[in-house]
Amino acid sequence: MKPLIVLLGSFGTALLVLHFIQGGWHWQWPARIAMSTMLLLTSSGHFLFTQGMMMMLPPFLPAKKTLIYFTGLLEILAAIGLLIPALRTVTAICLLMFFILILPANVYAALKKINLETAGYDGPGLSYLWFRIPMQLLLLAWVYAAGFGG
Repeated sequence: MKPLIVLLGSFGTALLVLHFIQGGWHWQWPARIAMSTMLLLTSSGHFLFTQGMMMMLPPFLPAKKTLIYFTGLLEILAAIGLLIPALRTVTAICLLMFFILILPANVYAALKKINLETAGYDGPGLSYLWFRIPMQLLLLAWVYAAGFGG
């Protein structure tokens, strides 16, 4: 829920600020700013809630801690890449693949009732997927529109 609030809140804020600075309603740049802001928030989770994030990965994956730190770093780089015109398209392609690849970890975490913030098994469970899967589709559409639009 927090990433969605940050995404929508920063989009609205950036949209209004840029409207007053530039005049007119141009959504592409605010959409990129919002996704970058959300990615910075979610990347922080990789470093603040490492243990809980490691629990989201199935047992057969090796080097879980390294993988969590690496994907956190990738999210930071993606946040920067979306804002650089020369890197925007390749960053959007990478983010689309990333958002598809992380969905199984979210499904696994829901099945195991993992609470990523407490690193416990007291999470919301399968009901979380009623929120997460539509949000994942929104993130994919958002990255596509922001990454390939104007």
